[in-house]
Amino acid sequence: MAITKKPLLLLIILAYFLIISVVVAQRETSPSQQTRLQEARQCRLQRLTATQPNQRIQSEGGVTELWNEFEDQFQCAGVAAMRNIIQPNSLSLPNFSPSPRLVYIEQGQGLLGLSHPGCAETYHSGQQYKSPREGSSPRGQQGQQSQRDQHQKVHRIRRGDIVALPAGVAHWCYNDGNEQLVAVSVSDLNNNANQLEQKLRSFYLAGGQPQKSMQIQQQQGQHRETFQNIFRAFDENLMAEAFNIPVDVVRRMQQEDERGLIVRVKGEGMRMIRPEEEEEYEQSYQSRRNGLDEVYCNMQIRQYLDNPKEADVYSRQAGRLNIVNSQKLRILNYMDMSAEKGNLYPNAMHTPHWTLNAHSIVYVTRGEAHVQVVGSNGQRVLDERVNQGNLFVVPQHFVSTIRAGDNGFEYVAFKTSGQPMKSPLVGYTSAFKAMPIQVLTNSFQISSQEAQSLKYNREHHTMLLPPRTGSSS
Repeated sequence: MAITKKPLLLLIILAYFLIISVVVAQRETSPSQQTRLQEARQCRLQRLTATQPNQRIQSEGGVTELWNEFEDQFQCAGVAAMRNIIQPNSLSLPNFSPSPRLVYIEQGQGLLGLSHPGCAETYHSGQQYKSPREGSSPRGQQGQQSQRDQHQKVHRIRRGDIVALPAGVAHWCYNDGNEQLVAVSVSDLNNNANQLEQKLRSFYLAGGQPQKSMQIQQQQGQHRETFQNIFRAFDENLMAEAFNIPVDVVRRMQQEDERGLIVRVKGEGMRMIRPEEEEEYEQSYQSRRNGLDEVYCNMQIRQYLDNPKEADVYSRQAGRLNIVNSQKLRILNYMDMSAEKGNLYPNAMHTPHWTLNAHSIVYVTRGEAHVQVVGSNGQRVLDERVNQGNLFVVPQHFVSTIRAGDNGFEYVAFKTSGQPMKSPLVGYTSAFKAMPIQVLTNSFQISSQEAQSLKYNREHHTMLLPPRTGSSS
């Protein structure tokens, strides 16, 4: 009996140590692996919905609207969406975010400035100011000299532009037009640049969310602390010493400001060198550029996304697709994001397809359409009519299709990859067209002639399909 018990005891001991090693291995899983596992759990979606913003922050010079980032579809994609409406002669205050952000200008025009670390202030405005010499007192008037204001490049943005805002780069936006500037943006919270938790946040260098707005959100259970002035928590004397300015100025920088995140500009507006005025200045500065200027400081941050002459996919009967990826806009190499603008003619279709390496966050800019999305469980997770202002997510590998309404349909899709790849089920590059006919006949129990029709009936179309004669929407 003792002889037979020993192998059994040994087996129990080995099983025990095996269980312990598995538990330890799970605990020692790398943070990146844990993140991927967490994201996988978050993408077990039962239903997607086309939604409107559910939070609103009213400021003196405009409105900031936020989609609910804690919805399952946004948690799956690891993104947050926002829409800023800036009134004429109003300034969206300087701030930065730990996540890269793509912005689509839906309406209006304005000026956008980015403060790239390590880049020189090579542009001069016409405004004169008096600057104290090094070592002089900030309160005194002695030793002051007149200088022209210097700043980094200012970019002109207009309706139809896609704008790239890298993580951690302070930026501001001024509406110098005669109509509202409407900017829709998506932040990639899961991007490698963001080493904080998956949450939308902006560090404001001025202003901050008004107390009244915060109280309303608290009452609605929507309180967020992600749009606050970072200077308020610093010691005022420490900041006065750091900037070499009077304490009174620091107190004004730190004061509670009910103007909010977007403020009205006093007087007739702001005066600095405009992008329209840059060409002559650029020629004089060209010979003084160094390697950092060429590669980073003067990198383009915007591209017009709605130019019919630059369409990547065009169908005379169905519409067009314009794509901005990391090949066209080099800064997207650092952000690993891209965008697509779709313009579908009445009753045209975007072919059923899936994206191999990106989530798609789709914002409707005009018209209405019937959208269907199918998940890995073989069930429709989205089957709705979507309209202007709606936003919805199509997760990676989920198969989707769009049928435009009677008045056409336009959208902009933000992608979480700098080089997204689509795999269509219909058309010249379809997955079925690449398969032998015998695979199709056996897969669907159809005849060879039917399989041939399945492969080749739409072979002259790519991604966009014109409506069939007599079809209904």
